[in-house]
Amino acid sequence: MEKINIFAHMQEMETQMESMRVSLDQWKQTVKELMEDNQRLTLENEQLRKILKREAPLDPTAEMQSEAKSLLAAGEGPEGVVGEGHDNLARLYHEGFHICNVYFGHLRTEGDCLFCLSFLNK
Repeated sequence: MEKINIFAHMQEMETQMESMRVSLDQWKQTVKELMEDNQRLTLENEQLRKILKREAPLDPTAEMQSEAKSLLAAGEGPEGVVGEGHDNLARLYHEGFHICNVYFGHLRTEGDCLFCLSFLNK
């Protein structure tokens, strides 16, 4: 009778160990995903800081006023600003970000994106 209890207890311990192994595998996967996200966000943050340092105006209102004055002086109205959105998207793409609807705003880490390029060529 006692042998049966020992074997049943061993069987129960074996199922518990298997459950713990599965749980450990899930935790490993979660930690791996978090580390990858952290690395991606760190790279994106560094790139954004570089862009911000390079393009940050000292007085943003003065820059907007001077831009508006230059447009008016050139005789351009709203019609001359039609391509501004496209230019902004092209600038974002060249700074290393996706502009396609699939990965919009994500950092491009593997070269050119065909979706983004097709969008720019439209």
